[in-house]
Amino acid sequence: MRAAAALIPLTLAAGLLLPLEGGGSALAQNRTAWLRGIFPVVSFAGYTSPFGMRSHPLSGDRRNHYGIDIAAPLGSAVLSWWNGTVSEVISDGGCGNGLTIRSGDYEHIYCHLAGTADGGRYRSGAVQLVVGQRVRAGQTIGHIGMTGSTTGPHLHWGMRFRGEWIDPARVLRAMAASRGGQAPGVRRAPNVGTLR
Repeated sequence: MRAAAALIPLTLAAGLLLPLEGGGSALAQNRTAWLRGIFPVVSFAGYTSPFGMRSHPLSGDRRNHYGIDIAAPLGSAVLSWWNGTVSEVISDGGCGNGLTIRSGDYEHIYCHLAGTADGGRYRSGAVQLVVGQRVRAGQTIGHIGMTGSTTGPHLHWGMRFRGEWIDPARVLRAMAASRGGQAPGVRRAPNVGTLR
């Protein structure tokens, strides 16, 4: 009889620890683990701002950008990167409408979503999520919007590991490497470059 599924951190060549469910050999999991990750935007149009220090597009002051910006058409579906639990529904002037999903030691943050967010509940079209709700990798969790501090339709996708901010681009590179260099579910489109 197999023990109940537990999250097992696994060190990968990319230097990241991955939350895995269940057992099995670490070597076999290492080769295929990142295949479970899902690119969070269905209608990818380009990367518009990287992780790290940058000039803020609205104020012009230099500050840390704790995520990557992924441009997409207004209303495009936003997908959960990994299986997890909604741990926070956000509504503020920076992130706008957003969600935090916890997956083991990881928290993935989705900002500038369309719809409404209040009282621990997020709604956008047919999507309705509440704090404590389980979501699966690839599930539609929202739609691209322009809420909060933004100059164009995009997803700000942030990630923390054990409370520390990490560059989500590292996660995408690990996912692509597990697929033999193929980007995870990204549709090729022109890079729009200037949207933020």
